[in-house]
Amino acid sequence: MLGFDGTTVSPEWADLQARYKPGGMILFARNLQDPAQIIELTNSLQARSPHFPLLIAIDQEGGRVSRLPTGFTIFPPCGVIGACHSEELAYAAASITAAELRAVGVNMNMAPVLDVHSNPDNPIIGDRAYGTEPESVAELGLAAIRGLQGKGVVACGKHFPGHGDTSTDSHKELPVVKASLELLLDRELPPFHYAIVNGLASLMTAHVVYPALDAQRPATLSPTILTGLLREQWEFDGVVVTDDLEMRAIVNHHGVGDAAVQAFLAGADILLICKDRGRAVTAMDAVRKAVENGTIPTDRLEASLRRIVHLKHTFLHSHLPADPSIAQLVVGCRTHQILLDTIRHTHERLQKAP
Repeated sequence: MLGFDGTTVSPEWADLQARYKPGGMILFARNLQDPAQIIELTNSLQARSPHFPLLIAIDQEGGRVSRLPTGFTIFPPCGVIGACHSEELAYAAASITAAELRAVGVNMNMAPVLDVHSNPDNPIIGDRAYGTEPESVAELGLAAIRGLQGKGVVACGKHFPGHGDTSTDSHKELPVVKASLELLLDRELPPFHYAIVNGLASLMTAHVVYPALDAQRPATLSPTILTGLLREQWEFDGVVVTDDLEMRAIVNHHGVGDAAVQAFLAGADILLICKDRGRAVTAMDAVRKAVENGTIPTDRLEASLRRIVHLKHTFLHSHLPADPSIAQLVVGCRTHQILLDTIRHTHERLQKAP
């Protein structure tokens, strides 16, 4: 799954897509101007993948992690919804987000955040989390998952097995969470397990080291965590997506090609590279070479392909080009704005309550 610059498919990226046939693309604010342009972009990307529809993803959590431009319904961060203590509002916000995403051709949301905000010094999670208690994070997270997936958008819970107790930002360096196994089992892990047993389609990994689980490798590169815990103990058969392999938590310690192969061998299905074309090509070439020379066994490759095909059949089986006339009725409509106002007023009222 690749990201790129620009609001159209450049000849360079069209050539890369034709040559390497990535299974997905991820969009950022740099790619998005308005609903009509987004539809033209997503339809163009899909037209270049005639044999199987692409996963077209976005990080649309709400609050400060929102990629959609003005005109869409942009909800407050998860922390505000969490403070409302309402599964109904969490579900409705996710459902509306999904409806607007599907209207412009986006079929996967890298959300919800299932991290528990357990460290007040955390520089990256904060109000992106639903709260500080695993029970409420689990319940609200599942409501959001059902809202997204009920409208045909793949939910991707993140950042497994938990980014809430870090004191550094994995975009800049490699965090270490020194919590005991008992604490991880009591606090960080329950929202992910609850989501998995209740139908979560995909998970995103954390570029974080958890010595209680694996003293050597960050979760993204850890067979102990992604295969031993997630696949074997928890029996998760959904799709595992890495966080961006260009983040410094990874590239400060590994070449991107080596990291891509390690992540795949650890148990990841989709390797995410969000911007740099050169790194994307390096990673794809490294994975291809690893398959050809037997470093990645055939059965390991086929397991991931099966999971991805199942995901696409489940959510993209009725794929049609996005329709501007439908988007005009859906994106930012009055009904959606009413819910946004309801969440804001509920939060304000609860904040003022004695």
